[in-house]
Amino acid sequence: MSRVRLLVFNPVLQVLDYRLPSGMATDFGQLVIAPLGPRQVLGIVWEPERLAGTEVPDSKLRPILEVLPVPAFSKALRSLIEWTADYYVAPMNAVARMALGSMAALRGGGTTTEYRLSGLEPKRLTPQRAAAMDALHGEQASIRELAELASVSEGVLRGMLGSGILEPVTVDLDRPYLRARADYAQPELSDLQQAAADQLVSAVRQGGFTPFLLDGVTGSGKTECYFEAIAEAIRQQRQVLVLLPEIALTENFLRRFEARFGVPPLLWHSSVKQSERRRAWRAIVSGEAQVVVGARSALFMPFGALGLIVVDEAHEVSFKQDDGVRYNARDVAVIRARFEAVPVILASATPALESLQLAEAGVYTKIDLPARYGGAELPAVRVIDLRKDVPERGRWLAPPLVAELTGRLAKGEQSLLFLNRRGYAPLTLCRHCGYRFQCPNCSAWLVEHRLSKRLACHHCGHEMPTPEVCPECHEGDCLVACGPGVERIADEVRELFPNARLAVVTSDTLNSPEKIAQFVAAAEQREIDVIVGTQLVTKGYHFPELTLVGVIDADLGLEGGDLRAAERTYQQIAQVSGRAGRGEKPGEVLIQTRHPEAAVIAALAAGDRDAFYAAEAEGRKDAGAPPFGRWAAIIVSSEDEAEAREAAKAIGAMAPNLPDVVVLGPAPAPLALLRGRYRYRLLINARRSAQLQDVIRAWLGQLQFAQGVRVAVDIDPYSFV
Repeated sequence: MSRVRLLVFNPVLQVLDYRLPSGMATDFGQLVIAPLGPRQVLGIVWEPERLAGTEVPDSKLRPILEVLPVPAFSKALRSLIEWTADYYVAPMNAVARMALGSMAALRGGGTTTEYRLSGLEPKRLTPQRAAAMDALHGEQASIRELAELASVSEGVLRGMLGSGILEPVTVDLDRPYLRARADYAQPELSDLQQAAADQLVSAVRQGGFTPFLLDGVTGSGKTECYFEAIAEAIRQQRQVLVLLPEIALTENFLRRFEARFGVPPLLWHSSVKQSERRRAWRAIVSGEAQVVVGARSALFMPFGALGLIVVDEAHEVSFKQDDGVRYNARDVAVIRARFEAVPVILASATPALESLQLAEAGVYTKIDLPARYGGAELPAVRVIDLRKDVPERGRWLAPPLVAELTGRLAKGEQSLLFLNRRGYAPLTLCRHCGYRFQCPNCSAWLVEHRLSKRLACHHCGHEMPTPEVCPECHEGDCLVACGPGVERIADEVRELFPNARLAVVTSDTLNSPEKIAQFVAAAEQREIDVIVGTQLVTKGYHFPELTLVGVIDADLGLEGGDLRAAERTYQQIAQVSGRAGRGEKPGEVLIQTRHPEAAVIAALAAGDRDAFYAAEAEGRKDAGAPPFGRWAAIIVSSEDEAEAREAAKAIGAMAPNLPDVVVLGPAPAPLALLRGRYRYRLLINARRSAQLQDVIRAWLGQLQFAQGVRVAVDIDPYSFV
């Protein structure tokens, strides 16, 4: 072909036609460089019939400049990009961008220079250099990445390089990865596990699209089952993608993977340094990478020979991206498996209601693991009614929970206290004048963090030192913390049990793989007595000596406007409960609540998951909510409040009048100011029969907005703030 159509990576333009110079060969999916005005732009050669463009005479076409030396994106990946853009009402080039590595990866391998501590011990050090040396022990990366790790300027590190404290290291960008061995360590599986593993292995061996829902209670050994499917894919010389919802879970997973297959898998997530991302991307696209473990962004990698997809903790909300392309990685993983014609495994102890309904309808093949591995029993669950068992004044732990903690400490067993709220307190106010500390960029209170002596916004990242006096009335010693966060619970534990060894586990304290590894090692070696943590500790960890879980505030997740609040609360508490009693000793879970009669609390206490899901499904069906109906949100934002409000009103005024589509709003978003932008929302409730995406495209396509207005579409929303 002499004329080619490109999907181009330009924020304004999406599709452009070019001429293919004589002697230059290309194919659909090929990455190329083309001219755009005085600049150059990256593009992907696409089928003209699948990508609408403006017809330009051949004589006016400019020539492609270069075909990049990497394999073309496969037909399956191009179909996935098209489907995702269509379903989530997103620009196609924004979706395609998620499949790219860095430009350096596209250009080829070669070498790069990284830096590490040389081992030289200088006699005199500035405080900044001393802090950098402490932070960079064992690290090797670019100057920019080392500066981020050490929280110092690049100038400090360049000075250290000039002084010989840092040394350069030449790194081969295409050095091969160690090969995983399918039969490195054969596990001992229970009969139930073996039956499940056999079914998964058979699907990998036969090939073809088969979606599985691996539904097993916490501690049932789901990972070992799908490891056998991974082993079969390795034997078949096919690649495997494993998606995890949290980077924090990768450390525990890596250890288990290496113990089973002899080497760690290849990692892909935001914390991987740039040179490793370049190396990883090239190994993925060439087919050399055997098993890739990553966050949701790994889903769009251009695999050369994909044979299996696994989505672990498939119920997790973290798989839904809430900015940019607002996709759900769990659902898109199933679609990718369909296009690639490979099996996909959704593994969870608390599957999403949507997944259970698809299994019930026969769309997914459901595999059950109803018992824990090795004869371990599920923990006993007891509800503490905070209206009757009232904590002491100024405390948050009820007497029955304190008594159980005392008993576990006396026996040398570990306990976990769960509260899904970071920091010390969610609100700080002045007892003298009532002033409340609010984020200047968001309609949210600043959260006090006593460990770092800061007030922080958990939405935009704004921080300020905790002041000595009230900024309103200038009184000193008058600031009061309202409500508990995990740091406050940790302080209470220290007061009650001064000799207990304590670990606070949040995204603030475990913000790197190294810190996570240190925590896991300390817990496994019984160097920790009490863990106080957020949702970061609700899944994936296996501590045999942990026998008590205390849920500090089970009602917290039921507050606010989350339309899936009951399901998410059930999943979260069931997951954290599953940390107890995973070894030989029995476990117990104490749930503190002011609403023990709530259906979700009653189901947790009775251990009756099926009854809870049945009631939840009935309620969703009556409301026309997913999976029985469709939701979509339109989010309007601007730095000018009046501008945002008028744009939202204009959208509402043009709302379609259709029998199978109901539009609610516009209304100010619950978080009406976020990162300096004023926000309004519209919620769309549609029947399954509605062509929802087509309705939204036609609706918004007839409107024009002021330059400062952003209009985002969220299909199947999970966040309603």
